[in-house]
Parts: sequence; C-alpha cells; structure tokens
Amino acid sequence: MSKKTLPIGHGEMLELAYQLPTPFYLYDEKAIVDNARNLKKLFSWAPGFCNYYAVKACPNPTILKLLSQEGFGADCSSLPELLLSKASGITGKKIMLTSNDTPADEFKAAYELGAIINLDDITHIQALEEAIGTVPETICFRYNPGPDRTGNAIIGNPVEAKYGVTSSQIVDCYRIMKEKGVKHFGLHTMVASNELDGSYIVETARMLFDLCVRIQKEAGIRIEFIDMGGGIGIPYRLDQEAMDLAMVSKEMQKLYETIVVPAGLDPLQIVFECGRVITGPYGYLVSKVLHVTNKYKDYVGLDASMANLMRPALYGSYHHITVLGKDKQPCDHTYDVTGSLCENNDKFAIDRKLPAMQKGDVVVLHDAGAHGHSMGFNYNAKLRSAEYLLKRDGSVVMIRRAQTYEDYVETLRFEGSMVEV
Repeated sequence: MSKKTLPIGHGEMLELAYQLPTPFYLYDEKAIVDNARNLKKLFSWAPGFCNYYAVKACPNPTILKLLSQEGFGADCSSLPELLLSKASGITGKKIMLTSNDTPADEFKAAYELGAIINLDDITHIQALEEAIGTVPETICFRYNPGPDRTGNAIIGNPVEAKYGVTSSQIVDCYRIMKEKGVKHFGLHTMVASNELDGSYIVETARMLFDLCVRIQKEAGIRIEFIDMGGGIGIPYRLDQEAMDLAMVSKEMQKLYETIVVPAGLDPLQIVFECGRVITGPYGYLVSKVLHVTNKYKDYVGLDASMANLMRPALYGSYHHITVLGKDKQPCDHTYDVTGSLCENNDKFAIDRKLPAMQKGDVVVLHDAGAHGHSMGFNYNAKLRSAEYLLKRDGSVVMIRRAQTYEDYVETLRFEGSMVEV
C-alpha cells in the first residue's frame, strides 16, 4: 500500500492556500533531492551511472538546477528543452537529445551544445549529417525490439510504436556510423511507461546487454553506454506499491556480471532517463472548491481544471485527493470532482469517496510533480498557474509566476498591428 502524505501540515497548507492565488503547484525540494541521492546510491555499482532527467516531466530551471547539482543530466526532446537545460547549467554530454521526427535546427543545436544525439530511425543518419554537415564523435540509437518484446500497458506494443530502429536495422546503423567516422557509441531503448513491476526493467537490461554483445560480434563495435530510458512508475493509487528499485539494481548487477563482463564489454556505462519517479510524488496541485452541486450526481467544482492537470481527463489516471482539515472525517460522500472547461471530461475524479464538501474547502491533488504543469494548455483561454518550491528551511519561493492575460495575447496580432508576410 502506498501512503499519501503532505510535505507540511494541513494547517500550514491551508494557510498557504489562502495566502497564494489558487490553483498552484507546490514542489518539495528536500524530498526531490533526497530521492535523487537515493537513486544514485542504489546504482553506485554501475560504471558512470547517471540519470538524465526527462525535462518534459517538469521543465522548470529551478528543478533542473537542483538535479544538476546532484549530478543528473537532462533528457531532451525539443529545442526549447535543450535551451532550458543550457540555462540551468546542464551542457555537453550531460544532455541527451532523444530524436523523434526531429527538425534540422534541433539536431544542429544539440550538436553545438555538445549533447549526445540519440537517433530514432535509420533514415535520421542522413538527416543528421545534412543538418550539421558532419557526424558527431558520439552517437546513440534508440532500439525498438518489435515482436521480440512486449510493451507494457501504457506504452503499447513495440510493433505499433513510431519509435526506434528495428532489430534487422540496428547493426547496420552502427556499421554505417562507424564508416562515417563516429568513435563512441551508445544504445537506448524505451519500452515501458509508468511501470511498477521491477522485473520488466531487469528484462530490459538483459535485452540491451545481449544486444551489446550482438553488435560487438556482428559489427566489431563496442557499445560504451546503454540508456535504459525511463518508464519507472510511481504508485498513484493507494493499493499500489512502489517499484523495488533495490531489487532492480541487484538483478541488473547480476546480469552485468554474467553477460557484460565475460564479453569483454566492461566497463559499460549505465544511464537512465527517469523523470516521473524522481519528481512525481513530490509535486502537489492545490485548488479551492468553488461549487458543490447536485444534478443527477453530486459534483465538486474546483478553481483548477484539466488545463492545469490533464492526466485524469486524457488517460483516466488516478490522482489521490486530500481535503485539507478533513482528514479525520469519514469519506462517506461520492462526488465527481470537476473543473470549469467546456468539456465534459474535465474531471479530476469520478465517483470518488470524499468527506462532505463545501464551498471554500481546499483540496490537494497528489503525485502531480511530473507530467502535471508541463502538460497544461490554454483551451478556453485558461491561464497557466504558478509553481512554488517548498525549500528545506520551510520557506516557499515562486519558481514560475502565473500566466497573465497579457502573456496569453502577447503573440497575437490585432487589427492595426498585423505584419504582412
């Protein structure tokens, strides 16, 4: 069973909610840093271990800097993410650009930053060369095992995925790049998302270790690092357990010693690109109740909407809800918890058991520290909310101000200010 706790007491959180405009996001600095350190400690046996934090999970420079100070890199998928990483002090090979239908300017920016470029397709070899006029000294390829591996329930069947180089293409990719003068090689895969079964990650390691041996035998190329991708989940629901990362590390070490070492591939650097498991449990969306109504069902209407947190509407995802100050009251009322968008799926919860609710109550949505604010949007001209960081000393600082109407219309051209093209 997972336990949903708050980083400060109910009274302090209530005071914060009435001091700051809601909705807002709050991140727990101490918990994030301690969690990052624990991951590093668990994999301290692994040569050159590093986690390239998935910037898409929480693209805020304050968070990126915190993780950079702990030795983390940045996993990027776009030009703005590359620039955010640079602005956060993450440069060079601490940046991984994982290519996905990548435009030329992103290849060029990654190359100029000295980032590791992780190609998604055999045709991207030519696209990269055309974009930068050469090939980098280091290259990585994303592997899609196709029918040889079953994807998990969220990421789907690898055969249906748009990502990655196929099994029949992968060795040729390395041969081509070796002939073009590339000197250092990495291997990447991503076949799971929000996975809680640690054995799935272990088997992914086995697959990559075996593939490293195959590439060495068939192409005479030594893979210097493997990127395990992300995909490690968090227990959103109370009845779920967190992945046993200690077990994963132990079993991966056994595989390393039985596959990698005998093949003469030691040292083989091991990296991940986890985002969700690093910050997810330590971010909270705080919102006030605007309305409690009864139609054919009972509804609790919040001042937050799916524009602030879209995962429940998009995926039907569960986020635990705490009603501040009512933790001792029985959850004997059933509500749909909704937002104000003109979309009927703008719901944070359906048929959720909660204490009796009233206007002005403050609710906290848990596990919003990854793929929360970053997935927000402006439909219905809803403005993006602010983000705050709870510091180790108990102070709270703004790390992103709330969007204003002026921000929203900044890129628009009204009559009289239109630019001819």
